[in-house]
Amino acid sequence: MKSNQSPYRFVVADNSFIVRSGLVAVLRHIPGLAATAIDVKTQESLRNYVAMHKPDVVIVNPMFDGLFALKAFKSEFKDSDTRFIAISSNITDPNVLAEYDAHFSLYDAADDIYAKIKQVLITDRTDEATATDALSNREREIVTCVVKGLTNKEIADQLCLSVHTVITHRRNISNKLQIRSTAGLTIYAIVNKLIDIKEVKDI
Repeated sequence: MKSNQSPYRFVVADNSFIVRSGLVAVLRHIPGLAATAIDVKTQESLRNYVAMHKPDVVIVNPMFDGLFALKAFKSEFKDSDTRFIAISSNITDPNVLAEYDAHFSLYDAADDIYAKIKQVLITDRTDEATATDALSNREREIVTCVVKGLTNKEIADQLCLSVHTVITHRRNISNKLQIRSTAGLTIYAIVNKLIDIKEVKDI
């Protein structure tokens, strides 16, 4: 679980310097997501970074450094929660892509890439919340307002509630979802289609 001060860690692994540096720049500017990103150009560098820093997501070309054997790589880090996203631009074998948590093409629209990355980050959290602690309609309304940047007073006025009630709802939302930051709520709201990604400003 990420705190307000703890950004998500990404690693980009590809043979092309232009692809690596471009994706790193994109990751650092995803709306509503605090992220740090580095790029690596060899499997050994990737292996060392994953061992030392346990990144949240590795974005990798399946043909990286010759051939990236994902199953073998994962077997070295069985205790890691790192997710793997494939850069699928030149991959046509669906069996290869099926091994990854998600995949996108470099030709995909930016919003589609953002959505897939955020889906990977939030999957476990939203599955758990949906199964046991689904938000009420009112709580979903409040999440939407928070993500749009409204204050507690503005939310109270808009939903005809007291500020105290809004604060109580927000506390309950945090407890249910185990999400403590606005960035985390933003991801939740986008993935669960409470808000369109185009409505989210950089934070």
